[in-house]
This record gives sequence, C-alpha cells and structure tokens, in this order.
Amino acid sequence: MHVAHLSLQDFRSHAAVELPLDPGVSAFVGPNGQGKTNLVEAIGYIAMQGSHRASTDAPLVRHGAPRSIVRAAVVRDDRRALIELEINPGKANRGRLNRSPVPRPRELLGILRTVLFAPEDLSLVKGDPGERRRFLDELLTTRSPRFAGVRSDYDRVLKQRNALLKSAAAHRRAPAAEMLATLDVWDSHLARTGAELLAGRLELVTALRPLVAKAYDALAPSGATGLVYRSSLAGPKGRGGPEAEEAEELPADRASLTAALEQGLAESRRSELERGVSLVGPHRDELVLRLGELPARGYASHGESWSFALALRLAAFELLRADGDDPVLILDDVFAELDAGRRRRLAEMVAPAEQVLVTAAVPADVPDELSGAAYDVADGEVTRVR
Repeated sequence: MHVAHLSLQDFRSHAAVELPLDPGVSAFVGPNGQGKTNLVEAIGYIAMQGSHRASTDAPLVRHGAPRSIVRAAVVRDDRRALIELEINPGKANRGRLNRSPVPRPRELLGILRTVLFAPEDLSLVKGDPGERRRFLDELLTTRSPRFAGVRSDYDRVLKQRNALLKSAAAHRRAPAAEMLATLDVWDSHLARTGAELLAGRLELVTALRPLVAKAYDALAPSGATGLVYRSSLAGPKGRGGPEAEEAEELPADRASLTAALEQGLAESRRSELERGVSLVGPHRDELVLRLGELPARGYASHGESWSFALALRLAAFELLRADGDDPVLILDDVFAELDAGRRRRLAEMVAPAEQVLVTAAVPADVPDELSGAAYDVADGEVTRVR
C-alpha cells in the first residue's frame, strides 16, 4: 500500500499542494514552521480522520478559509482509490470515494492505513492513561473500521449517562424512581457497548505484547517490556490502583464482559450518584507499560521512554502488516530526538516498508539507510530535489 498522490486545499499553511509520491522513502526537509509536518499530518488525517497534533478540526483549516479539502490517491494491490475529505469546522465533514459521496466519512476508514511516529509519541509513555487508551482505540479502528462506530456509540452513551448522574447528584434528596429506572437503561447500553470495546482492547493487547517486546529489544537490547491492561472492574479496593484487575483475569467472551460491566455498575451506583460521574467502564481503564518490574511511567529514562514509544508504533506496524498490507510509515521529525545507535537501528527496521515518509529539519537528520526521494519545503512550497 502506498500514497501515489496527495492534494491539499487550504490545509494548515498550504493554500494548494499537488504532490506525486513514489513507493519507497520520501524525505521532506526544511526548517521548522515551513509546512513539512503539515504534509504528513494530512496523510495521517485521511487514514484516521484525526490529527496527531490537534484535538479538533479547526486548526487544520488555513486561516481565513471556510473549509479544507484533502485528497489522496491510494494504491493497494494494484488497485487505485481516490479518497477525499472536506473538513468543515463546526459542521459535519464530508467524504468522497472515487469522486462519489459516501453517507458518512468514517466509511472511508481502512482504505488507507498508516503508522505515524512523532515527538508527541513520548506521551504514550509519560502521559496520562487517556493517551494509551487512544493508542489502543486508534489501532483497533485501523485494523477493524467497525470500531469507529463502537467508540462513537460508547462515547454517546457515556455522555448521556454522565448527564443523568450529574443531574441526580444535584438533587439533595434521593433520586426519583423514574431517574433510577432511566439509569438502569443507560447501564445496559453502557455495558453492551463497553464490552465490545473492552473485548477488542484485550485481544489487541495480547497480540501486541510479544511484538512490543521484540521491537524494544531490537532498539535497546537492555531490558524486558510488559503490557498490563488494568480494568476498572476490580472493585472499589483495586479500582484505579496498583491492585487493579489485569487482562488475564477478565472474562474473554463478550457476554461475560457485558455481565461483569453490569455488575460493576450496580456495585458502584451509590458512589456514582454521589459523585455524578461514571466510575466503571473502558473510559476508566489503563494500559500499564512496564520495564522489568517497574512501570515505565515515572521510572524510565528519556532514552528508554523513547524506545518504548517507538516499540509500540513498530509493534502496530507489524500487526497491520500481518493483516496483509504494509501500512504507510510516517516518521515526523523523529530522528533528531534519537542518539546515533537508536537512529540507525530504527532506520534499518523501517527501511523495508513499502512506503516511508520522513520529515526532518536538515538533511543530516535523515539516516543514510533511508535514502530515496527528497523534497525541499519552504514557505509552503514543496520542491523535489532528488
């Protein structure tokens, strides 16, 4: 799989870009602030319909423009598909496939697969649990686009349930029977959608665990890694703490997970009514990263943290590759953050991918192992120099 052509209109700093691309390595080089990261961000957005640098769509539209349009011609198994997304801040985005509108943009998910490395990935190790949940859920959606709907349904139910709990907490008296009956309905919805999301995460962590260990050993052969999925289903004593239930102790099938979530919600109802917030569900879970016997967060050095973050992305690449296609690999200003040894080892590991897109401030930041096409990016203009 590779992107054969990228077209941008009013995306970030770019008024208009028409960029043919080849398989193999393409390096975009230029000083910071010239627009090179915007190019690979656009490709990542087409794949995931989200940015690794912005939590909303508004910053993606060039200042003064009403909307942005991103298009990518994707070649997969000798078949070519044209994906188009129209980004409309404050309104619904629109999608087209081969010039024909699709009912919902998320129906385009899965046509282009990417794995993106960026300096922001350090938050996978050092950041809050939400960063690691997002990593799992985005990878789930990349592998199986139906999880975009699962996540959307879960978030909608959670929002409605939290609104009801907040309303109940505002009542100084005991909640009315009607309110409790409505809460029962939302409990059922949350358990059903939550079980689907939780089952997908557990299966994913099991598949990732050996791949992360292998990748970390290749990058920094000096420590053992571990992935532990901590669930909010452990009960009040363990919830959110070191004794929380791990993935291996959770039921494997969706029906049992649904029942476990329903039980957890019932046991937590009093606390939830007092606090006005949902305390049980995948939104409260944590993926714990371990180096040896210690959690990486708070104990790993800067170099170890970088190696762990890269190992997570490399594991995601290998998992997607095992599904049948090389995803497009994007390395956004990563090599400048690495020492010489890690830089060389990472370059050797990713070089065989069908398409690798690299951004760097100076040519020296692109390892020799990743020689290929080179582009100069300055003042929003993209010029091929090799």
